[in-house]
Amino acid sequence: MSEPRILVTNDDGIESPGFRALYEALEEVGDPVAVAPYSNQSAVGRARSFEATVHDYDLGYAVEGTPVDCVIAGLEALCPDADMVVAGCNKGANLGSYVMGRSGTVSAAVEATFFDVPAIAVSQYVPTNDDEEFEHVTPPKEAYKDACDAAAYLVDAATGDGDVFAEADYLNVNAPAPDDSLARPPMRITEPSPLYAMSAKFDGEEIRLEDNVWQRMQNGDIPDEEGTDRRAVVDGEISVSPLTAPHTVERHERLDDLAAAYTGDRATQL
Repeated sequence: MSEPRILVTNDDGIESPGFRALYEALEEVGDPVAVAPYSNQSAVGRARSFEATVHDYDLGYAVEGTPVDCVIAGLEALCPDADMVVAGCNKGANLGSYVMGRSGTVSAAVEATFFDVPAIAVSQYVPTNDDEEFEHVTPPKEAYKDACDAAAYLVDAATGDGDVFAEADYLNVNAPAPDDSLARPPMRITEPSPLYAMSAKFDGEEIRLEDNVWQRMQNGDIPDEEGTDRRAVVDGEISVSPLTAPHTVERHERLDDLAAAYTGDRATQL
């Protein structure tokens, strides 16, 4: 069996240490080609452009656009023979249901599924100290090893006989904070946490939006149950959530009744 052709993208930008770490890990199990944003595109979700300039890059291509732009451009034009899309390695975890739609890393994996191409989103939890701003923390390439090793393992083992992508559209992988242990962190199959922890504070002029979950993660003070992605990462495990991309549809008898009743003249409807 030939090595899989892997389209590698991210949202931190093609020059980020995490991207290089992931690319090098994937070289051990396949034939990666970079189609990644030219600059940082963190938290852009599934935003897309109408056109984007493409630059040749030593690992493939750098696109002046979003992660979704990169996946569309890659699978349609730059790397149409890709067998899989792997996005990352993101600086910072992508955990919880409410984070999924914001993440450019996860959104790249979601976009790939509409091409019927299996995908993996890969992120590394990066804790900070009280006096550190996350934006100013720059982990070295080596700090992404656990996440990248897990991604390479899944690329190599999750397809073929017993293909996990027959059931899941994409995998969301998050590694815990690095430690000094020589052993790999255990891998846990999880579901996204339902915990929502956003808050807003208004001082009369400006409003500050904060995600309060990160401080709670560092303290271990989270209500997430066993089996959730955030609990696994806090407990030092690699979280793997097998997810589907198209929105699910839940039929509801009451809603069917409302639709059936929506008849008659517009002027009298309300």
